[in-house]
Amino acid sequence: MPCARLEQNLAELGVEAGGVLLVHASFSSVGPLVGGPPWLIGALLAALGKDGTLVMPSMADDDDTPFDRAQSRCRAVGIVADTFWRMPGVLRSDSPHAFAAFGPLAERITEPHPVDIPHGLHSPPGRVYELDGQVLLLGVGHDADTTVHVAENLAGVRYRQPKHATVLENGQAKRYEYGETDHCCENFALLDAWLGDSQRRGKVGNAAARLARSRDIVATALTHLRENETVFLHAPGSCRECDVARAAIP
Repeated sequence: MPCARLEQNLAELGVEAGGVLLVHASFSSVGPLVGGPPWLIGALLAALGKDGTLVMPSMADDDDTPFDRAQSRCRAVGIVADTFWRMPGVLRSDSPHAFAAFGPLAERITEPHPVDIPHGLHSPPGRVYELDGQVLLLGVGHDADTTVHVAENLAGVRYRQPKHATVLENGQAKRYEYGETDHCCENFALLDAWLGDSQRRGKVGNAAARLARSRDIVATALTHLRENETVFLHAPGSCRECDVARAAIP
């Protein structure tokens, strides 16, 4: 599959040249590319142009090993993301919940962010939201959409899952234990109906693609969270992860 076709698909979908684009991608869904993940990344960068900024998740796979932004792998979020942070000129934030970025706003997006609030306003997806960026889901659904967690934090939801992460402080490994606004995330799929025409759908290569403004995702999720704090949790007793999160509500 030629890169030019991917660029055309991205432009037709509505990726904005000169904008900020946060991408969650499944490479196997896109289809066979002779050049592998770098071809897809190249198409994304070409669609954004020299004034655009590309952002991808880059969080560590191992919570028990101190995070090293120069070495820690992030295969759990896909081979495209794990390829992206290793490319020349790409910046990666110094956090177990890292994101990587390339472009004029990369430094701002990858500034330090708190370990215990992975996806608040002062996180890379929170900064994409503040910069009025777009979110591209490529071969994945909203269950992989970290921007929805920004809405949960803004809504002040009280559910939590116990988590831990390990960082280096003064050369020593330090384990952080905290409660993260998290659950199974399957019900984030409700956003497909809620977003309506503010979400564009199409194909990039062979992959089903969704594109929406970060601010539209957050605003839409906030509306429903303010009506029902647990709208994204499964009914009690039907999902262990959601039950654990629900149990943290006072």
